[in-house]
Amino acid sequence: ADYLDNGNNKMAIQQADKLLKKHKDLHCAKVLKAIGLQRTGKQDEAYALAQEVAALEPTDDNSLQALTILYREMHRPELVTKLYEAAVKKVPNSEEYHSHLFMAYARVGEYKKMQQAGMALYKIVPKNPYYFWSVMSLIMQSISAQDENLSKTMFLPLAERMVEKMVKEDKIEAEAEVELYYMILERLEKYKEALDVVRGKLGEKLTSELQSRENKCMAMYKKLCRWPECNALSRRLLLKNSDDWQFYITYFDSVFQLIDESWTPPPEEEHSLEGEVHYSIEQAVKFIEERITEESKSSRPLRGPYLAKLELIRRLRYRGCNDEYKLGDPEELMFQYFKKFGDKPCCFTDLKVFVDLLPSSQYTKFISQLLEVIPLSATAENEIALPADIKALQQHLCVVQLSRLLGIYHAMDKKQKLSVVRELMLRYRHGLEFGKSCLKTELQFSDYYCLLAVHLLLDLWLEGEETAVWQCLTLLEEGLSHSPSNAQFKLLLIRIYCRLGAFEPVAELYSSLDAKHIQHDTIGYLLTRYAESLGHYAAASQSCNFALRFFHSNQKDTSEYIIQAYKYGAFEKIPEFIAFRNRLNSSLHFAQVRTERMLLDLLLEANISTSLEESIKSMSLSPEEDDIPWKDLRDNRDLTVLFNWDPKDRDISEEHRKLSLEEETMWLRIRSLTLRLVSGLPTLSHTIQPKNSEKTAENGVSSKIDTIRSLLQQLEAAVDSGKKFLEQKIQYPVLGPPPTRMAGFFNNGSCQCQTSLFYLVSDIYELDTNGLEDSAEIQERIGNSFKSLVERLTELFSKCKGDLIEVRDGTLKTHPNLLENLVFFVETISIVLWVSSYCDSVLRPFKSNLQKKKKKKKESSVAMPPVFTHFVDYVNELQTLTSNVIDHIKGLEIILTALKLEELSLKDTLLLQEETKFTKTVQGKVRSSYHHSVQEIGELLKKRLDTIKKLKI
Repeated sequence: ADYLDNGNNKMAIQQADKLLKKHKDLHCAKVLKAIGLQRTGKQDEAYALAQEVAALEPTDDNSLQALTILYREMHRPELVTKLYEAAVKKVPNSEEYHSHLFMAYARVGEYKKMQQAGMALYKIVPKNPYYFWSVMSLIMQSISAQDENLSKTMFLPLAERMVEKMVKEDKIEAEAEVELYYMILERLEKYKEALDVVRGKLGEKLTSELQSRENKCMAMYKKLCRWPECNALSRRLLLKNSDDWQFYITYFDSVFQLIDESWTPPPEEEHSLEGEVHYSIEQAVKFIEERITEESKSSRPLRGPYLAKLELIRRLRYRGCNDEYKLGDPEELMFQYFKKFGDKPCCFTDLKVFVDLLPSSQYTKFISQLLEVIPLSATAENEIALPADIKALQQHLCVVQLSRLLGIYHAMDKKQKLSVVRELMLRYRHGLEFGKSCLKTELQFSDYYCLLAVHLLLDLWLEGEETAVWQCLTLLEEGLSHSPSNAQFKLLLIRIYCRLGAFEPVAELYSSLDAKHIQHDTIGYLLTRYAESLGHYAAASQSCNFALRFFHSNQKDTSEYIIQAYKYGAFEKIPEFIAFRNRLNSSLHFAQVRTERMLLDLLLEANISTSLEESIKSMSLSPEEDDIPWKDLRDNRDLTVLFNWDPKDRDISEEHRKLSLEEETMWLRIRSLTLRLVSGLPTLSHTIQPKNSEKTAENGVSSKIDTIRSLLQQLEAAVDSGKKFLEQKIQYPVLGPPPTRMAGFFNNGSCQCQTSLFYLVSDIYELDTNGLEDSAEIQERIGNSFKSLVERLTELFSKCKGDLIEVRDGTLKTHPNLLENLVFFVETISIVLWVSSYCDSVLRPFKSNLQKKKKKKKESSVAMPPVFTHFVDYVNELQTLTSNVIDHIKGLEIILTALKLEELSLKDTLLLQEETKFTKTVQGKVRSSYHHSVQEIGELLKKRLDTIKKLKI
């Protein structure tokens, strides 16, 4: 066992063998040997050994534990349940084995058996937790039941009765048990009863979370629309802590609900269960004013009361009351707020919510009013006034962010924008003074200046200013050199490099972000969207692997979380974990990465290092199966991960998200259908029955071609809806969701090539089943398909011609679309060759039969059917075309190598000395990345050219 722990698996196997020579029947040694075999990649042997031991139904703890570890590593948790089922039969009173059995069921989600196992445990050892394990398993059955009715009429009422029995017998001990009772009542929509539980004696046990009882009461009052109670409770909690924002929201909601219902308090009694109620605007105004007065006495400044006042003004305006309640002018209130909290980074995000209270005519006045109160000092007459300490710097930064948010910078012309960029960069470099003592992992205080300058330059780039984008990269790389942990710099660099078509620097930037766990799903798209489409195949494989590893381990990890939750009685977390697991399993990104990964593997290996058939078999792909949950796809991408300070009308909207999800789903459908069509190719090659035999329908092959034909119809439909979608000409914000590759796929002709290929498959299949006699028409059709295919491919190649990077007026301009087209060309030519090798497998037997006939008849001139000459011509043309493309790529490599970057004039950018250094680095990175892409594409094409040469029939 020590050898296994240290990862020395070979030694472990040897030691186990020694032991087994002496003691033939030592179960545990066999299992440890099996673990060694499993870890050295001999899965089948390991499984056989394990089953030998399992068949003997061991009951010793060591063997059971070791087998559990082995089955977990094999990802076969269902085998663990069988183990303990047998053990429990033999040792019926073992608390330990029963609880292991329960946990084994939990791993595979067998809720009904969990319920039974829980009760069996309780009978052996009457401990409360076991009883409630059983109750929780009933709730899980209700959650997983497809039939809503069943869960409300059977599982939940049963769970409720089980808990009530314990309540009556006064056996409730722990907080978790009360939580569970509350959970059942809430799911049964018995809100009144749930409220009574929380407010009653049982509720006293709810102590582990702050305000746990109050929050649960509040939730129930809301469900029951008991606004007086909502109001009184939130009022009471605000008196305790006037900085708790959620209770301000409930307070305002309830006040306005009561006003709309014209509620008045009952004459003689208490206002409500929770005490005094506010039911008019006057009371609310007075209450908020009192909170502000109270705040001025408090030892530390609180933001809540001031923001609550702005929130109240906003709600009153929304209801059409303007100023009759004398709450003051929002502009003045925000100004006062800035004076109080302007030196805190949260000041901007606090005010951002309320800027729509300002009339747009007041924007410039408001900003200059804020600037006047910041202590800045200039050393000389015409120099920029700079802050003397970090507080003043934060205040100034807040104003700059507000200026951007109010659209003041957007309205400037090019010259003004450039001078603002220069000022921001000067302030950025000056601010670095304050962060000299910062650690590598800390951000510099003035980083946002640099980011804002880059945003302004991005505006200029989108307006057609080519040099601006290089300046963006320059400033970001400079920022990163001073603040190496700044994720915002890295994310923005990733987006810009990708837009320019350079993937190489991105891989390194992304790995330095050190994305953890769920981030592979939320920001993984930044990587997987571009790696392959920009020709970095190796990096694409790697980035898919990162993501897939996370998704696959999610299954295993979630089971562990659920088991921990049972052990520690955190029952309310269990449904959350299950929901989390389902959300990840139906993640859009997961489906995309799975599909693209398989296409990529086929692209790199099929018919190069292994045959297409073997590749498809190893991925266990079949054209009939579709494992993508189309109806439930969840878009888990974080589209706001990049900071921006744009006004609402320029920012990413709900509409953009919806459209992006629609586009991603359409593209995924096209890719998934393409993959399934390719996976159907090997199923068609088979030994042909004689022409008129009845057998073709039975041996299942004719249905294979039907599958392909039906997939082809689906592909046509998906392409049509994709084209319709693109007619809307949607423009996402520059930092919003990146568009898919769909537009390029249609525009460069790859789509037409790929669909026509599968029609060709259908024709070849027909020729295969009907034989060569009387097939002149099909043969001609096939001949024409070959011709038009070569024309289409030549057309696609013409879309790849041109310089990838050109120098224009002293600036670099990249053409990423040419690169994307080249990548599509390689993919299309690969599918062409897979289909061609199917043609080859059909035509070869025909040809050898004809040659046999020729020998028999001893005639010199048996006429060769035209399809053979068509095919030979077609293969020769493919070979010539591919060679031309390879030559073109060699040419591109030479041009990229010879590109003289140092001659680029940097005169007009007014860059400082240190900036030119970064500009050179950036341009070098882009060039090197293009060079790398072209090399990888060229390598792959050469391998494909070799497969063409094998196609000579």
